[in-house]
Amino acid sequence: MTALYIAILVVFAAAAIIALVRIVIGPSILDRVVAADVLLTEVMCVLGADMVINDHTRSLPVMLIIAAIGVFGSIAIARFVARRDNTPQ
Repeated sequence: MTALYIAILVVFAAAAIIALVRIVIGPSILDRVVAADVLLTEVMCVLGADMVINDHTRSLPVMLIIAAIGVFGSIAIARFVARRDNTPQ
C-alpha cells in the first residue's frame, strides 16, 4: 500500500502546485477563482482519499463545508465581476 500512498501524494501535490502557480500568476481574477476552486476540490479529494484509505467518515462534514465555501465563493466573485463589467465608462 505504500506505493499507492506515494502515487496519491505525488499526483495531488503536483496538481496543488499547478493550482497555486495559477493563483499567483493568473492574469485575471477569473483565472485565480478557477484555480482556487481547483485547489478546494483538490483538498476535498485528499480528504476523500484519506477516508477511503483509513476506512472512516469523520471528514465528511469538513468536505461539505469546503464544497459550500467553494460554490458560494465562486458565485460571489462571478457576481462581482459581472457587476464591474456592466458599469458604464
